[in-house]
Amino acid sequence: MEFINETTVIVGVAALSLAWIANTWIRVKNGYPLENSWGKSVYPKNDQAVERVKLLTQENAELRAELGSLKDRLGNVERIVTDSGYHLTHEIDRLRDTKDAN
Repeated sequence: MEFINETTVIVGVAALSLAWIANTWIRVKNGYPLENSWGKSVYPKNDQAVERVKLLTQENAELRAELGSLKDRLGNVERIVTDSGYHLTHEIDRLRDTKDAN
């Protein structure tokens, strides 16, 4: 009795092919990137994905510009608060408030 015959090989190749197809289908269904024979990710190219990348890139640039603006404003506020004139004005206002309260 021979263990490896033509039928066994055909059934094995068919089973491996079906497993590969099922694996690929599950990866696509769940959003995982596909891989080529060298293990490098292959992303399907479609117009919707390209447009989405453009919109996200544009939004990212806008958010970075806004963050830079906020950093500049925060720097100005820190400079004003740590300025000695601000402390003097704050103390004068505090003294006026205590004088008005009496």
